[in-house]
Amino acid sequence: MSSIQTYDPRTGALHDAAIGATTADDIAALCARAAEAAEPLADLGTWPPSRRAALLRSVADRIDDHREDLAALADTETALGPARLTGEIARTTGQLRLFADAVEEGSFLEVIVDHPDPQATPPRPDLRRILRPIGPVGVFSASNFPFAFSVAGGDTAAALAAGCPVIVKAHHGHVLTSARTGELVAGALDESGAPPGTFAVVYGRDAGRLLVTDPSVKAVGFTGSLAGGRALYDLAVSRPDPIPFYGELGSLNPVVVTPAAVAARGSEIVSGFAGSFTLGAGQFCTKPGLLLLPEGHGLEPALADAVAAVPPAVLLTPSIRDGFGEATARLAAGEGVKVMAGTAEHADVALPARLYATSAAAVVADPALLDECFGPASLVVEWADEDDLFAVLGVMSGSLTATVHAEASDVELGRRLLVRLRRLAGRIVWNGWPTGVAVTWSMHHGGPWPATTDPLHTSVGVTSIRRFLVPVVYQNTPQALLPDILRDDDPAS
Repeated sequence: MSSIQTYDPRTGALHDAAIGATTADDIAALCARAAEAAEPLADLGTWPPSRRAALLRSVADRIDDHREDLAALADTETALGPARLTGEIARTTGQLRLFADAVEEGSFLEVIVDHPDPQATPPRPDLRRILRPIGPVGVFSASNFPFAFSVAGGDTAAALAAGCPVIVKAHHGHVLTSARTGELVAGALDESGAPPGTFAVVYGRDAGRLLVTDPSVKAVGFTGSLAGGRALYDLAVSRPDPIPFYGELGSLNPVVVTPAAVAARGSEIVSGFAGSFTLGAGQFCTKPGLLLLPEGHGLEPALADAVAAVPPAVLLTPSIRDGFGEATARLAAGEGVKVMAGTAEHADVALPARLYATSAAAVVADPALLDECFGPASLVVEWADEDDLFAVLGVMSGSLTATVHAEASDVELGRRLLVRLRRLAGRIVWNGWPTGVAVTWSMHHGGPWPATTDPLHTSVGVTSIRRFLVPVVYQNTPQALLPDILRDDDPAS
């Protein structure tokens, strides 16, 4: 059994984690157990919404009981700091409880009853529709959120709320944290009476491929790189029985600033932008990687000073660090690109934030300049007029977010931007910043490729549960054989 290594971002050192990669035989056995757990967990008689909600709250309570130890452990693997990590744990347990509330509320089942009508053309039978769990779900932990998008994160919470067993592929960037969190989740589920096989954690690069291709797994949730996500997506859809692969991959998150906004609050925009694109060392999926400013904005000195004032930061994994170096080197070498702030030179593992600038014409001529740089770097693009601006938007790929900074006088331009940006992004931010994703009923954290593999769904918020549910219609089925919630005399109603 090959061992897994952990990375210390503060020193750049690798250490053996005393956790072995999960073998192919073990993954097959875990997936088979998950398949056995799927049917009893989906039974609304045995696991009504109230009991499923209690299960989710028990997981949240168990994690909260150990939040200080978990934050301290995660800090040794991520260097994100106790304050950030404690807040992230609160977000994680908060979303578990939000799903519990949503399960009890019940509308997630989308129950629809059409009574028979023999006079209709054609005659209508008795039809009763409900959403049922899709089956065992594979979940891939993210590198940049060791709790909220990890073992007990949003995908796991949504799948368990849907009534699906979950097998999590731990991220190599926080293996020990994943293992400890997994122990706590498994313990809470066992004490809640969940069927054996309801939850497991697996480790190692090969585990991901095996998880996606195992015939017992019926859907996958993924948060990670474009290259890794695309490779797994291709595996998922090329199986003998293709399955849904809900991947959150890469996102540029453009910010458009109008001349009126520059004139009214240019310094405020500079400060907010610098803080947003360097937040978390630029390792948020909603980081604004592109700032579209009108020519003659006069903000160059303020932008350079604001970025230079950001302390150097460590990146989470060697692959992120290497990818950042390669991406910024390509960008700096681009035709018409100049360095506005920051340098590629560094003496230790901490990296300075970097800001580049170019023209709209250069981007239109070479759209590869808009490739994502995951980390503390961003690109300023200057546009001369609205034709210039919309030409840049026209060569842009899909994003999770798009932001507009405008004033009340920008009615016509604002309207045109909203029409264009709603085809580019799943969330449009007005006079704000995209970093920070509220976990609510209305949140949509998704977008056109390459932001996600499926822009119909969100990976954050209550409606993310819809990814792991499939509709089933019962036609002319005897009342006694229907799920209680579909019966005319539903005992719970």
